[in-house]
Amino acid sequence: MSNTRRKIDPITLAVVRGALETTQREMSLTLEKTARSSVFNVAHDYSNALFNHRAEMIIQGQDIPIHLGGLMPAMKAVANYFGDDIHEGDIIYHNDPVMMGSHILDCCMYKPVFYQGKLMFWSVCKGHVTDIGGPVPAGYNPDAKDMFAEGLRIPPIKLYDRGVERKDVINFLLANVRSRRDWEGDLRAQMGTVQIGERNMIALVDKYGVEEVQACLDELLDMADRSMRSLIAQVPDGVYQATAVLEDAGHGLGELKISATVTITADNCHIAIASPPQVPYFINSYAGNSYSGVYLGLMMFAKVAPPYNEGLYRCIDIDLGPMGTLCNAQEPAPHVNCTTTPMETLADAVRMALEQAAPDRAVGSWGHSSGVNIAGRDTRNNEEYVTMVLASLISGAGATEHMDGWNAVGPECCFGALTSGDIEILEYSYPIQIHRYGLVKDSGGAGRYRGGCATQWEVEPLDHEMTVISFGEGRHYPAIGANGASSACESLKLGRIERKLGDEVIEVMRSNAILTINPGERVGTINPGGGGWGNAMERPMEQVMYDVRNGYVSVEAAEAEYGVQVDTGNWTCSATAARQA
Repeated sequence: MSNTRRKIDPITLAVVRGALETTQREMSLTLEKTARSSVFNVAHDYSNALFNHRAEMIIQGQDIPIHLGGLMPAMKAVANYFGDDIHEGDIIYHNDPVMMGSHILDCCMYKPVFYQGKLMFWSVCKGHVTDIGGPVPAGYNPDAKDMFAEGLRIPPIKLYDRGVERKDVINFLLANVRSRRDWEGDLRAQMGTVQIGERNMIALVDKYGVEEVQACLDELLDMADRSMRSLIAQVPDGVYQATAVLEDAGHGLGELKISATVTITADNCHIAIASPPQVPYFINSYAGNSYSGVYLGLMMFAKVAPPYNEGLYRCIDIDLGPMGTLCNAQEPAPHVNCTTTPMETLADAVRMALEQAAPDRAVGSWGHSSGVNIAGRDTRNNEEYVTMVLASLISGAGATEHMDGWNAVGPECCFGALTSGDIEILEYSYPIQIHRYGLVKDSGGAGRYRGGCATQWEVEPLDHEMTVISFGEGRHYPAIGANGASSACESLKLGRIERKLGDEVIEVMRSNAILTINPGERVGTINPGGGGWGNAMERPMEQVMYDVRNGYVSVEAAEAEYGVQVDTGNWTCSATAARQA
């Protein structure tokens, strides 16, 4: 924090802050309205941010945590890579996890913003692309033993050099991906997005001047720093530890454990991660992605007010453990599933360790990701299609000490920023029929406050053979409850993948696999809900009856988990002996 600082008019500060927030929102709207793939324009699997000339994040959107946490080290890695070879008119592209990318499907675009010949800002846009080449459509290869079997790795490269488009580089990228039309449309949308950020930031400096804007940005960073330090200072000094379990994904690895040790000293926080050695399976996490997991666990605990920028993390020191471990992977470890698994488990471990220090801030875990990607050939235009179906992995939020978890808002790694969109848009875009999309009864964890219910999703290909790739977890353990919340009917709160012939279930899968689905067959996802909060027997009986009436809780679960007998004929309720006790 600077010792000498220009005095800032609070109204000017508020206006500059509002201009940053508006710019970020305009960037997001630009991407949504101009992108071609459903991953961008329907699911909103992207994030935008602005950085200062020191490559510090000065504003982030209410976007995807797995993107935002990793953007900070990635921005610095890209800036350091090019050094002095950064010029007005450049546009840089990057996805390499070895250089702080999250995973190779999250492709990030960086535009340096110059003012009167001097680098002032960076306009940044990261999005999950539909495909990244490699042997498996959509990039998620559960059989990959190293990252070379996953897809195209892109170290920092320039798509525009001093304002001149590098068509050879862009064509090289497009030649290595399926669904080229969608991919190019999304790439061009990202270009438009970072230019919006550049335009608005130049206009801001035109209005207020370099010194005034820089002073406001420094103050916003300091405000975030003070906010986090104030919270940490209220937590008792000490060392706190928690462990979360990473489920066996069916590849003979068994259960893996990730531990977080948090040391609080005054207004500083040190977080040390311990994880097992990296594995020959796509759940290894490189450093950039693991930082995102740590930051998400921290923010679930902190719940601080905006501004949200890099100043929040000045007082946080992170040790990811030795290289070559699950949460600090080393080349060439396979990794594509890392943004969900183990990122969500890592976030849980960090959050629960912090909650050891301040139990009154405990919250239920969100449901973890368990979804599918689909691919095939569209006979309408004889083009290959590939998409990550975000609607297939929508889970429930964890409950808090004040409220039930939100239904159909997860998974934890995206924290409410994903949207499933209209089913009709997906059916129009791809040659598929979606037979089911709705809430899963009894999927939310029981508690004084109930965890949010998850969704179920079921699809059938039309007139073609469809490839389905499943990924994620949440199929062996329900989401973790808080403050005494428990789950008597745990089997109802687990995710799974179902393969069906018509309406008949012919296979239930709890491990990740590549499937071939023909017309007449269906594949469905049943997702995990969020964890509850508090003793379920303390939930008001009228609220339990309301949940039964609205399809969130079954009559059987109301009695088993909440001790409430519900008469659905007269819509009355009474306490069981267990509740009375």
